[in-house]
Amino acid sequence: MANGGAVKTRSEEILRRVRRIEISTRKIVDTMLSGQYHTRFKGQGMQFSDFREYTPGDDIRHIDWKVTARTQSAHIRKYEEERDLTVYLLVDVSASGIFGSVKKSKIDALAEVCALLSFAAVKNNDRVGLITFAGDVVKHVRPKKGQAHAMRLVTELLHQPPVSGGTNIKAALEYMAEVAKHSCVAFLASDFFDKDYEKALRRVSRRHDVIGLRMRDPREASVPKLGTVELEDAESGELFWVNTSSYPFQESVRKESAAFEKELDEICSRTAMDRLDLWTNEDYFAKVVAYFRVRKRRK
Repeated sequence: MANGGAVKTRSEEILRRVRRIEISTRKIVDTMLSGQYHTRFKGQGMQFSDFREYTPGDDIRHIDWKVTARTQSAHIRKYEEERDLTVYLLVDVSASGIFGSVKKSKIDALAEVCALLSFAAVKNNDRVGLITFAGDVVKHVRPKKGQAHAMRLVTELLHQPPVSGGTNIKAALEYMAEVAKHSCVAFLASDFFDKDYEKALRRVSRRHDVIGLRMRDPREASVPKLGTVELEDAESGELFWVNTSSYPFQESVRKESAAFEKELDEICSRTAMDRLDLWTNEDYFAKVVAYFRVRKRRK
């Protein structure tokens, strides 16, 4: 009975948080983000409509050879612009997301950003879906329209406890490639502490518009000199002692951080993935709005 009361209390707290996030993002969606989002993405996708006979001047890349062989007459595929759009949120819920040296953990801050994007999507009458992942895909909520659906996605994110076992971005991308039948906008929300996902990212980016959302914490960039302390690897649970004040440790952190940044920059460049870096200690809503404004001009 006591446990049931605790579950009820947690559910009520999550519902209150969902309402607070919805209220705090409403003005941004209504007055600032909505138009920029709409202008950039609306109607960008094309979907199959019908076949018709080939006529001189048609793009030969649209010839359907199976229909042509069956009818003994060249036919091409007709396409029409999609009137609405599908947005997918691919959210990393691995244990490294629980880290946070300020008021919020990375996963909590990321959930708020994803809420903002969800509400912007439904404001424009678009479908929005959710794929959460860690070492593998955790949950898939199929894209739908409507405010109630957006609220459900935010609730799912806030309910989801961190998952141990590492991060597998490749698995999330390959899963989305299977379930997303038409071109969509995919927000890949992660700290990108992973390897061997570049090939999958390049393949998915050919068909879908992939935007990386990376939530960072100030303590990931520099570790304070606190002497000898016990640290825990959030992904593996391994405990180890380090002298954070020592020069070798500080230099090791600096070099590893620089190497990781360089590798991530190169992956984004080679795959043509846009990336927006956000910090838990900043106004990340304002930064998202500014990003859309810049992206709108660039596109």
